[in-house]
Amino acid sequence: MKRFLAIATVAASVVLAASVAPASRSSPSADCSLTRTGLTPLTDMGKRRYRGYRGGLYPGGVNRPPQKYLRSALAAAKRVRPINGRIVLLSLGMSMASNEFSAFKRSADRDPQKNSSVVVVDGAQDGFDSRRARSQPAFWDNADQRLADAGVTPEQVQAVWLKEAVAGEQRRFPRDARGLQSDLRAILRIMRARYPNVKLVYLSSRTYGGYAITGLNPEPAAYDSAYAVRGIIQERIQGKLKGPHLLWGPYLWTDGLAARSDGLAWTCDDVEEDGTHPSKSGVQKVVNQLTTFFKTDPTAKRWYVARPL
Repeated sequence: MKRFLAIATVAASVVLAASVAPASRSSPSADCSLTRTGLTPLTDMGKRRYRGYRGGLYPGGVNRPPQKYLRSALAAAKRVRPINGRIVLLSLGMSMASNEFSAFKRSADRDPQKNSSVVVVDGAQDGFDSRRARSQPAFWDNADQRLADAGVTPEQVQAVWLKEAVAGEQRRFPRDARGLQSDLRAILRIMRARYPNVKLVYLSSRTYGGYAITGLNPEPAAYDSAYAVRGIIQERIQGKLKGPHLLWGPYLWTDGLAARSDGLAWTCDDVEEDGTHPSKSGVQKVVNQLTTFFKTDPTAKRWYVARPL
């Protein structure tokens, strides 16, 4: 933990520079010594707790949404239909999300199993952590421009993949998670106004951050971000938020080389020199997770997967 706190106190100027793009090849290499933290992925926690908080992706320590909420989300999924011939799946988030989703888009665009009506658009952007995304109109204007470049409109956006983090996070849990949750709440309110037909928002938290050499978003902030995602989804389940249904997308965190129950591990080769942004192999792991999710999740596959001829 001391190492985590020391990393998190890197000067703000370094943090802001790192938030713009992955480190260049001339930068110092990632710190490959922290191959695991001893933390347990939320999906594998069972009855264990993290600083008094239960694991699981959804309330009650489980990894599936409550049945009543799931039924409501499935009903929303049935209403996802082409608007002027198109269903837009848009990503929103920071540079890491853009690295991952832009690669997913390239893969999805070649995939014959994808519904031909679905247009995948990467709206995530370098340099826009959760605080900047909620406060700077440029983030949303840029996303709208990417929609226009793809030949679609904000009104055609019906599903969103949202992945955000706080650059330079120094607060200790649970304050860090609560801060990110507040940002996500504000982002979702803006999203609801700008994309009036969005019905489903899938959220993911950070990948493993133990190899980081900057204070951008190392451990345990990367791990803690899952509690922000779970918290905002719980608000929607409890009716404290209105608008689109909020659900987990793929849960991406695993404890470094200590593979989680489904076999996912995160090696030092999976990150760039800054130890944070995913390398080619790390991006591919996230692409695999996204592809599997959209083809198998009951609320996503109905509109994402092409129907047999």
